[in-house]
Amino acid sequence: MARINFDLQELQAFVAVAERSSFRAAAEDLHLSQPALSRRIEKLETILGARLLDRTTRHVALTNVGRVFLEHARAALAELESAMLGVVDLAAQLSGLVSVACVPSAAYYFLPSVLREFAARYPRIRVRVIDEGANFVLNAVTSGRADFGINFIGTQETEVEFRSIFKEDFVLAVRNDHALATRKSVTWEDLAGERFMTVHKDSGNRLLIDAALAKGGKRAQGAFEVSHVLTLLGMVEAGLGVAAVPQLALPLTTHPTLVGIPLMKPRVSRTLGLISRHGHALSPAASVLYGMLRDAGKAARS
Repeated sequence: MARINFDLQELQAFVAVAERSSFRAAAEDLHLSQPALSRRIEKLETILGARLLDRTTRHVALTNVGRVFLEHARAALAELESAMLGVVDLAAQLSGLVSVACVPSAAYYFLPSVLREFAARYPRIRVRVIDEGANFVLNAVTSGRADFGINFIGTQETEVEFRSIFKEDFVLAVRNDHALATRKSVTWEDLAGERFMTVHKDSGNRLLIDAALAKGGKRAQGAFEVSHVLTLLGMVEAGLGVAAVPQLALPLTTHPTLVGIPLMKPRVSRTLGLISRHGHALSPAASVLYGMLRDAGKAARS
């Protein structure tokens, strides 16, 4: 059997370009010039006898061979990093970059609380947060742009592993000086006379609400429509109206301005989970953050 001889730097170069779909971004992350990075990729392709990347001046894409080899390269690098760590203190040695895609409603309070502890324990690991809508987050994970994601969709995707971490209800966000602020709960019919604000129809959260309310009953008419839940909260704080938002979009502790009131009849909920590519091994650094988020979700449920 012929012996294939390439080094770790060539594998790292290929994975960096494949994950970022850009020679420029990969070169910056690896602190290399683009010509040096290209030479490493060309050497790897020569050794393998196959083209791994199709590239033009503006676009980089994996070939069929490249997609298959990427999974093996990632697994090899992850196993090598784990072996190198050995019994040495993980917090002192573990480094690298973790990319996490996260829906904005969970990226404001839930994710930062975990990242604060993560950064204190693993200061050498850099974290890139992709805070976008549910469909964008799903695509970021399936395309490999993110190591894993925090989302409420993906359970029906065969290429995605969805691990439930937290089930949350939608609550009514109001100012603390609003007439409804002292209520123990409100129904959707109670909102008929309110200036109700909502996210746009393409939003995953809007789809959940519309599906739950599809069977009829009085519905509040939307006075304002925005793209993100956090924009809704800013508008509620400004006194422009009220909004239905996921529970995690509000802080767990008392907010100086906002109050979240349980919404009933019907009760609308969503299940937040960690999503990753099925059969894909996370890097040691990504595995640590994944585990911390999983544990934080369990704690939030209790």
